[in-house]
Amino acid sequence: MPDAAPLTPDMLDQLLDAMVSVAGEVDLDTVLDRFVRVSARLTGARYGAIDVRDAHGRSITFVRTGQAGALAKALRDGPQRPAVLGALPAQGAHRLADLRRHPSFDGFGRVGTPTTFLGATLHVGTRVFGHLYLAGKPVPFTAADEKIAEALAAAAGAAIANAQLFAEADQRETWLRAEQAITTMLLKGVDAEDALRLIASTAREVGGAETVALALPGVDGELLVELTSGQDSHHLLGAPMPTGSRANAVLMTGRGMTVASLQAATPVAVPAMRAFGPALFAPFRAPGRGLGVLILLRRVGGALFDDADLGTAVSFAEQAALAYVLAEARAAQDAATLLDERERIARDLHDLAIQQLFATGLQLETVRRRAARGVDATELTGIVDDALESVDGSVREIRHIVHDLRDPDGGVGVVARLRREIDLARTGLGFAPTFVATLDGSPVAEGDLDEDRLDERVAGPLAGDVVAVLREALANAARHAEAHRVDVRLAVTSSGVVVEVDDDGHGMPTGPARRSGSANLASRARARGGTFSLGSPHQGGGTQLVWSAPLP
Repeated sequence: MPDAAPLTPDMLDQLLDAMVSVAGEVDLDTVLDRFVRVSARLTGARYGAIDVRDAHGRSITFVRTGQAGALAKALRDGPQRPAVLGALPAQGAHRLADLRRHPSFDGFGRVGTPTTFLGATLHVGTRVFGHLYLAGKPVPFTAADEKIAEALAAAAGAAIANAQLFAEADQRETWLRAEQAITTMLLKGVDAEDALRLIASTAREVGGAETVALALPGVDGELLVELTSGQDSHHLLGAPMPTGSRANAVLMTGRGMTVASLQAATPVAVPAMRAFGPALFAPFRAPGRGLGVLILLRRVGGALFDDADLGTAVSFAEQAALAYVLAEARAAQDAATLLDERERIARDLHDLAIQQLFATGLQLETVRRRAARGVDATELTGIVDDALESVDGSVREIRHIVHDLRDPDGGVGVVARLRREIDLARTGLGFAPTFVATLDGSPVAEGDLDEDRLDERVAGPLAGDVVAVLREALANAARHAEAHRVDVRLAVTSSGVVVEVDDDGHGMPTGPARRSGSANLASRARARGGTFSLGSPHQGGGTQLVWSAPLP
């Protein structure tokens, strides 16, 4: 095979400029594209490509430049065959005057014209990153072309390593920003289920996954997929993760893991998981407490999750779990504070109003005894006046205390008060009910302007009635329904407000039952010209409460 003369000074200058050009990039896609283009240009090839391999030797990226057609398709498909890979040396380059005639390139016969070929292996550190293919030069490639390809491959290897480090650093920063956002929102007091949904959706977006699932322990401790998001996620919702499954092992050990392909894995405890390829399992765990498992899923044939992905995802899940536990603790502390305040008011009721009434009773008893002895009425009138004044004071005191009991959050909007009632109900139910508020048909997010507009429409005594309705409904669900799910909906339109509370419990009792609570809710509805209904709309049981009233 003929060789050209050594590299000329002009060629060396061009090579140096090209190496600097390739090494100066930090974006991986740009590095690959520039590497292929300058390799083809400096060697005179009409076609160039780089075939990037994963840790298992699979082709995951193919970047090309130049002519297309049969040659491009042959080079794109050919690298999947071990014979072709065996023809490329681990170090250096491989030249062919006509690739059609080389036995290792069997299958390239459909390339109709003689085709020159130059191939080289690209390393990043000690790992084979991919292979460079150059073809279509009008004359055979030379030893000088080999040197150019080898030099560019070395420069590209260093540039790719830098680009990967930059990408990993950028990815870590993205995960850290996500952790901070999650922590901030949790500590602001968002609903528990909303918080979990936010954690899952953020992990899917930042982790580059098509689907995410969050498996949480159920009532009996068995892991169940409680939250999903993304492509084909509905097939996973409610799926159990039995003992021996990967998710269960991650929860028990507290160590994350990756799977190259769930479709090809053996065994797979959840058949629906076989619809996915690469998977990442991260423990959703706070210190000393396993809360669940965060599962990121990619499509079949998608890019594998690497060690860097696993490390950042595990760190994110741990920080999110810690923030979630802290938010739970804060919610419990707020609930305890509220209970302490109500106990204080009860003490005030006893110490002030009741004691004052008792003193009034003693005064009236004095009047009765003196009247029996024939004491002058003028003297008794003064005692009666004092007693009446004491009664008036007691009434005022009772009104003040009852107002505090009925409206401890006079300056707080109705949506925030409903969220607090839902958080308080978590202890009795064993889980947090879901809550959705809408204004004129549009969902209301916590803290946005629509929440303020909704609070303006439902205010004063009407807001107190709405809170009382929800409190009674949640109390009934906790006492009688033995439900596993409770859904709360608040809908406000220009015509009125509707409160709906659904549970999946036992449904309406068939025998005699205490009805004072529901009678009170019906009375509130009638007093406002509204409606109240209580029924079992679901075939499988459950109870639905609907309370409505027009706006004032």
